[in-house]
Amino acid sequence: MRRKKNQHVLPHGKEWAVKGEGNSRYTALLRSKKEATIIARRISINQKSELFIHTRDGKIKSKDSHGKDPFPPKG
Repeated sequence: MRRKKNQHVLPHGKEWAVKGEGNSRYTALLRSKKEATIIARRISINQKSELFIHTRDGKIKSKDSHGKDPFPPKG
């Protein structure tokens, strides 16, 4: 069974990168953050992992879970 890897959308110069957590290489380099987010979201959904979207300064702007949530909200 493949290990689930959280996906990150990161700035890379003037481009945006998609990178699996713990990987030494980028999965993809794209011109826009929107394109990178679409690719990373597809991977994250497929692997049932977390998606982290960063700002230009590297801070996490948002995150999304595509796996089984151990603490789902009530109601």
